[in-house]
Amino acid sequence: MKTIIVIPARYGSTRLPGKPLALIGGKPMIARTCEQASRSKLADRVIAAVDDERIANAVTSAGYEAIMTSVDCPNGTARLAEVAKRIDADIFVNVQGDEPFIDPASIDAAIEELIRNDEAQISTLYRAIDANEARNPNAVKLVLDDKSRALYFSRAAIPFPRDGAKAQYLKHVGLYAYKKEALYAYEKLPQSPLEAIEKLEQLRYLQAGYAIYAAKAGADAIAIDTAEDLRRAEAYLKGENLLSPDLAKIKLILTDVDGVLSPPALLFDENGERLKAFSVRDGLGVEIAMKLGLKIGVITGRDSPALRKRLEILKIETALFGVKDKGEACHEVMAKFGVCADETLFVGDDSPDLAAFEACGVSCAVADAPSYIKSQAVFALESEGGRGAIREVVEMVLQAQGKLDALKDAKTYLRLANP
Repeated sequence: MKTIIVIPARYGSTRLPGKPLALIGGKPMIARTCEQASRSKLADRVIAAVDDERIANAVTSAGYEAIMTSVDCPNGTARLAEVAKRIDADIFVNVQGDEPFIDPASIDAAIEELIRNDEAQISTLYRAIDANEARNPNAVKLVLDDKSRALYFSRAAIPFPRDGAKAQYLKHVGLYAYKKEALYAYEKLPQSPLEAIEKLEQLRYLQAGYAIYAAKAGADAIAIDTAEDLRRAEAYLKGENLLSPDLAKIKLILTDVDGVLSPPALLFDENGERLKAFSVRDGLGVEIAMKLGLKIGVITGRDSPALRKRLEILKIETALFGVKDKGEACHEVMAKFGVCADETLFVGDDSPDLAAFEACGVSCAVADAPSYIKSQAVFALESEGGRGAIREVVEMVLQAQGKLDALKDAKTYLRLANP
């Protein structure tokens, strides 16, 4: 079966404009992706489907083939379908242009699924992940039936472990292989309600009744979505393993206040005094975290008696108020506790926190942070600021350190609360 790998690449990326041209180890990302895709043993041809001459030139200069496609294509699948109208093949493989380290064996696993299985119309990839990564809405999860057919894809952590049941989470790896009939049908299918809700284009096919089979992916790889991912990619080329941050190493959690420890709202009493609301769930998480050996600190550009009283109740002794440069402040607190950046996590919600994101090894953005802030964070949380975000972070770290049972077991909690 004639198989073509198509690598859609557009210039106007929302998070990183000009992303395909971003240099990784001195080489444009799109060129690296073409290089990896060309190592597939089952593909007959590799084509970059681009919407900008600058990307096309980067591809051809590296010795690969590029085809200009419409700037109006709404997504990668539509760009792939445009190529399929011009070039005949039996199988079309969509390799994301932001996967410069994709495993060629994984590409072949998806292709092989369509070659050996007459029922399969579309194939994709998955890999197992832990509960921490499953909580990240930027990581798409899927569940499969006994024949490895996809039952559903979601940004939520599925399946939901009710009553403490142990769940096996599978992360969707964004590569698709299509038999030509399925790809030709794409433009005729209306956007499905599920696709509109989750913003996942594969749900259009799934809701229309197409069978999507999933094969297990090989080696993990860095996908480039943010500036932080570019930094990790450069470090990876130097031999550093930064595919995912090691939350088990975290010793210090630092947080902003307005929009994180408290909701993003200002309340004033009749005398003009500013009031603050704090989540008791966050508070309990902080107390348990400190009892289990984590250090908690606050770095904020503001100050108020209400905030100081809350920190006193929580017994948070390290707090910097009226801070202008949060990156510098993070280094100050790290030095105080004798921890390094990789052992420090910062939780923020807006532009003043970006310097702290850069200073700390792990950064988390609350769910209601602006999208351009979440794109700069390592983790985008499911909880909003002042409504469980700190508790979510504490649970992520404790889970990685094997200490989460302290929040689930009555006897353990009572022992901690009454030492």
